[in-house]
Amino acid sequence: MRRREFLGVAALTPAAAAGLGSGGLVTPAGAVPAHRAGHPLTPVPSDLATWAEVAKALGRGGNMVRGLYYHTPFLRWDLRVVSHGVTVTPGLALGSHVSFVRYGDGSTLAMGDVIVPEDRSQRLTDVLQRHGFVQTAIHKHLLAHSPPLWWMHIHAHGHDPVRLARDVRAVVETTGAPPPRPPAPPRRIDLDTAGIDAALGVPGTTANGVHVCTFIRRETIVDGDRALPPGLGATTAFTFQPLGGGRAALNGDFSMTGQEVQGVLATLRRGSIDLVELHNHGLTDEPRLFFLHLWAVGDAVTLARALRRAVSLTNVKPAPGTA
Repeated sequence: MRRREFLGVAALTPAAAAGLGSGGLVTPAGAVPAHRAGHPLTPVPSDLATWAEVAKALGRGGNMVRGLYYHTPFLRWDLRVVSHGVTVTPGLALGSHVSFVRYGDGSTLAMGDVIVPEDRSQRLTDVLQRHGFVQTAIHKHLLAHSPPLWWMHIHAHGHDPVRLARDVRAVVETTGAPPPRPPAPPRRIDLDTAGIDAALGVPGTTANGVHVCTFIRRETIVDGDRALPPGLGATTAFTFQPLGGGRAALNGDFSMTGQEVQGVLATLRRGSIDLVELHNHGLTDEPRLFFLHLWAVGDAVTLARALRRAVSLTNVKPAPGTA
């Protein structure tokens, strides 16, 4: 068996899948996978010290989210992207990110979303496959934009987190991502952030020149035989980029079950919010989730009110802060 163990066994032939549990782990004859027995593996708490060698392998630092997973962003500050006449800032829509989670069986899950210029996208797929990553989505976050970009959700798990991190770094370097910039001092932005937060009913955060409001699913999401930490790969998040005079460019991602999708689509359109892409982030998630990327330009608080009406149709709650 290869040292790397993968999620996404559905991609295997039926004969191969019959002898493997999710994650490429050999399942003893007659054994029932943990999640089918109602007992998925759960995340193990960790801290920044846990991931020090991972950060070194990645070549940049990250942050802990709710003490359960280590998150590293890769902002594309080198790209100048224009969508519908708006110059898109890195904070609005030009970021890759990868998260790492520990489990009680000693394994680590790596899950992320990687942005890539279209002329590098096929090469990126080749590198992902060579390093053993499962691709769970190939999609767009923006409508008409230049230069053309694609986003790929990636997923892998194994017992050597440093090796996983090295493989992530090889993937990110294939996209042409630049090294991180020194952190900029916090600054106010030209938006009524208090009004946005009140309209959405969630405290947002301001960083990288944008304001972000985030919700997480109330259900526990199980992927393969592993329960995902709250919010990992299953957030509803809205990002507001100031355009002056209280106006903003809005980019976002809605997480929904199948039963919630049509109501959300109709409600967003009634609020004059454009629909970009409907897709999945995972291959084996339970409950099955669908994600919608959206776009709008207008008064930021008015847009937030329209979003709130759609959010109320889904089983989400405000995301707790990071720790």
